[in-house]
Amino acid sequence: MIPENRIPTHPGVVLEEEFLVPLNLTQVALAKHLGVPTQRINELINGKRGVTPETAWLLAGAFKTTPQFWLNLQANYDLAVNRPDREIQPLSLVA
Repeated sequence: MIPENRIPTHPGVVLEEEFLVPLNLTQVALAKHLGVPTQRINELINGKRGVTPETAWLLAGAFKTTPQFWLNLQANYDLAVNRPDREIQPLSLVA
């Protein structure tokens, strides 16, 4: 369930605070390990980029998580920031 009173944490924040900092791992070292540009990791951590399926697979392999973990973080974030300003009424299925 998507919280209505706050925006879920961006996956880049989770990556940095729950994985990089405890492991004393730099963005550069992670990018090198994953074989991706450092800019890609930096933009993810700074919330300027989202987790793609490819990135989810790479992060899952590196941190022994699942790709679903990363994609769920991204989906929850995206749904919250793109919530419509208006309520949509259900369709009536009257024949």
